[in-house]
Amino acid sequence: MLNRRRLRARPDDDRWNTRPARARVLAVARTLTSATRVLDVLTLLRELDGIGFSVTVNPGSAFAAGLDDYLRAQPGLTVLPWRDAVRRPFDLAVACAVHASMHRLRAPLVVLPHGAGYNRLVPESTGDTVTSAGLSRRELTHRGRVFPAVIGLSHREQFERLRAACPEALPRAREVGDPCFDRMLASLAARDGYRAALGAVDGRRLVVVNSTWSEHSLLGRHPGLPLRLVEQLPADEYAVAVVLHPNVWARHDPRALLAAAERRGLRLVPPDQGWQATLIAADCVIGDHGSVSFYGAALERRTLLVATGAAELDPRSPGYAFGQTAPALDPDGDLLAQLERAMADQDPAALRPVTDRSLGRRGESARLLRDLLLAHLPGIEQPPGDPRPLPYPRPVPLAAERPTAYDVVATGEGDTIHLRRYPVGPGHHSPRGFHAVADEEPRLALRHTAEVLARTEADAEHPAEAWLAATAAELPGLAVAVAALGPARHLVRLPTGLLLEAHAERPWGAPDPRLDPLLLGSAVAHRLTAPAPPTAGPAGLPDRLTLHTGPHRTTVAFTPRPSRPG
Repeated sequence: MLNRRRLRARPDDDRWNTRPARARVLAVARTLTSATRVLDVLTLLRELDGIGFSVTVNPGSAFAAGLDDYLRAQPGLTVLPWRDAVRRPFDLAVACAVHASMHRLRAPLVVLPHGAGYNRLVPESTGDTVTSAGLSRRELTHRGRVFPAVIGLSHREQFERLRAACPEALPRAREVGDPCFDRMLASLAARDGYRAALGAVDGRRLVVVNSTWSEHSLLGRHPGLPLRLVEQLPADEYAVAVVLHPNVWARHDPRALLAAAERRGLRLVPPDQGWQATLIAADCVIGDHGSVSFYGAALERRTLLVATGAAELDPRSPGYAFGQTAPALDPDGDLLAQLERAMADQDPAALRPVTDRSLGRRGESARLLRDLLLAHLPGIEQPPGDPRPLPYPRPVPLAAERPTAYDVVATGEGDTIHLRRYPVGPGHHSPRGFHAVADEEPRLALRHTAEVLARTEADAEHPAEAWLAATAAELPGLAVAVAALGPARHLVRLPTGLLLEAHAERPWGAPDPRLDPLLLGSAVAHRLTAPAPPTAGPAGLPDRLTLHTGPHRTTVAFTPRPSRPG
């Protein structure tokens, strides 16, 4: 008789695998922060050695929004509901945020920090107001028994705080360093590619704004700071990127909160798309007491804080000391002046005595952790040699709008022009200089008051010469009109009707140049209002202009229309 007993297929059943697993490892996540960190740790183990990987969400966090979707998008992982994960045996479980409910797991559990050590006071988790989250008896024990097999600490400093909070857990504690920071150190050689992905090119410095979560954070206390930065920093000298704690993304819509700043060129980095690479790319970090700002200081980036988080940090922790020691930024003061002073005067290594207190065993974490994890997988052979942390991939900021209107300050005489441009926002009533506006700018009032108008799209419907003639007829008071012909070549129309083709010259051994048509038009407009240099031609322009934007220099050559035969 045919056996009609139903077989229940399990998501991780070996019969579906091309390579059956000899050991099973479970990653446990509570939030996106802990998920990205635990998946980072799992890169130290290899599927090709016979390890199968599953992941589950430990329920109950207020910041779990979107976590299931994120985990299901990760390759090579079987996603299990919590109710299934606690019923199945695993050879090892790893979590980067501990909760007492994890005692239900049927596996030796390794718990690790999900930030730069253990710093934050979270009474809802710890049950008191004096113990750092992750080190409390309430989190580490069940019915009086310590349930994690290993409690990973990033530095010896944390042993004493664990001893004070939960002394019975001390025999389970191991110093393992910080794998995230060590991977950042291993990624330093990729800095140029990271900077290019964030727009820090042509001499621009990269300012990274970082906010943790809560009302005590940068975004909680000074939500307008990112907008003020992109309004006050010259757009050709600074690029600004924002990194927000995943808990902010779980409870809010950052794109809505920062929409005005994004329209002025701000780059917003998603929490799973490269905050580590963004820190490596940074020249300066403006932040608060969060781990990302702490890591930035540890990477010896100039660091300025606008919030210290003293009310929610363990006063014995390095995170608290960081908030009290790092230089402060006045968010209502002159931001450009403060940044330039920090870049000129701040010693990048000044905060190392503080950051060293949380980031122990530098460069050793991958080896320490791999050995610790493999010790719980006796059927898996240790790969030869020490593990080499993979460089972080390039950051992928959300698509930012390029500003379409600038307030331009231009100085200089002869054939050298110095330019500073600032994005123009709504309610802009006191220009520093004159307006240079892109053809796609939707605010008609700006179009009609601009001294420079530029079409930035080279592959346009109407030929450049025709568009310039139509623009001159529409706006007879315009000083200069420019139509893009390519990345570094443009057609310029002067008030006399004279057409000049302009191109940026490439110095020997230099990359192909870029030339913003609005920047070119601004330089030409200023040159036409200044006394003509001796080398000027009939149009009042020399054959070449050198444009300075901060430390970056571009030389532009002009060619008039060739005379037509006959």
